[in-house]
Formats: sequence, C-alpha cells, structure tokens
Amino acid sequence: MAEPLPTGTAKVAAVREMFDGIAGRYEILNTLMSLGMDHRWRRRCVDALAAPAGSTVLDLACGTGSLARQLRQSGLRPVGLDLSAGMLSHARTDAPLVLGDALAAPLRTGSFDGAVSGFALRNVADLGNLFAELARVVRPGGRVSLLDLGQPEQAVLRLGYRLWCRLVVPGLGAALSNGNAYRYLPASLAYLPSPGETTQLMRKAGFGAVEHELLSGGISQLYVATRHR
Repeated sequence: MAEPLPTGTAKVAAVREMFDGIAGRYEILNTLMSLGMDHRWRRRCVDALAAPAGSTVLDLACGTGSLARQLRQSGLRPVGLDLSAGMLSHARTDAPLVLGDALAAPLRTGSFDGAVSGFALRNVADLGNLFAELARVVRPGGRVSLLDLGQPEQAVLRLGYRLWCRLVVPGLGAALSNGNAYRYLPASLAYLPSPGETTQLMRKAGFGAVEHELLSGGISQLYVATRHR
C-alpha cells in the first residue's frame, strides 16, 4: 500500500528537500518524461498571459528558469521565486531570483503586472492561500497563467498516461536522478482539486474571467485569470 502524501509543514519540508536533490537533472528529465511536450506547454502558458512587452512577471516556483527564459524571449521582464535553494543554484536565467515560500512571498503588494507558474500548483501546502498571495502581488487588472499536469479524459490516452507515470517515469528517475522523487511527482496529482473547485478558489482569492484549458489531450492543463480591479 502506498504511503500517504505529506500535508502542511511536512509537505513544505518534503518538497524543498526533494527539489534540492533533483535540481541538477530536472530540466532534462522534464523533457524526456514529457517527450518534449513541456516546451510547447510553457510557450502556451506565456502566450496565454497576453502581457504587453516590458511587463514585469513573477515566475512562481521558477525552478531552474525554463519559464523565465520563455518570458524573456517574449519581451517580458521575469522575476523568479522558488522554495528550493538547490533549484535556484542550478537556474539558467539572467532574471532576478528570490528564495522564498510562495505562500508568504517576500514581495511587495501589487508589484507585478502578471504571474506564471509551471507544474507548481500541486506542490504547495495550501492552494487557496497560494491564489490569495498571487492576488496580493499582482496588480489589479494583471493576469496569471498557471500550468500543471492533468488527467487525460479519453480512456485510451488516460490508460497509457497512467502506465507511463507508473512505470516509465520512476524508472527514468531512478536511472538518471532519484527514483523516490519521480514516484512522488506523478502521485502528487492527487493534491489537485477538480477544475471547478480550482476555479472557485481562484475567484474567492480575487480573480475573475477564469479559463481552464486542457493541453495535449489533458496531459497538461492551464488556468488563466485576471486580477479584479
């Protein structure tokens, strides 16, 4: 029987330790395990933000800087925030980087024109608090574009995806990085509420015009919303 997933402060500590440990090969494994689709998903995430050139954008849980680089290529000014010092030490970006917890970000209120995140929603201790903190640091009228993994709706694709996550992902992780971490990452999808519940949490935090988009048949998903004025 699988061990229960950690919650609360235990989850924060476990996530920090895990990402510190896998930072060195995180990007290459993302690309291998997604068959290269992660690059397309990140481009879609930044395009959906629809931010004017020169906008200052928070890259929440920025990791090693993949989204920050995409933001820069799109003419935007990224600032990265991450809980893991290991991830930041391996970052390949010229963006300013801040070490900190997304639920208590050391950032000024209303200081960003928008925010993005890549595969971070399931790794925070409290999703409602995350959205509230995003609403605090993003100015009224600013937009957020939040990317994470999903669950395909089509039965055959869903079965193949589950087998890939159960067999291939941990195997690649064990061979190239940390098998335990890459067993946790697919299992962590259980933390995510349904799209309807997530949309309600975002609205409660102060976002409107919330849109939910499935990418690659639902393997990935994207939430886009606007901060209320």
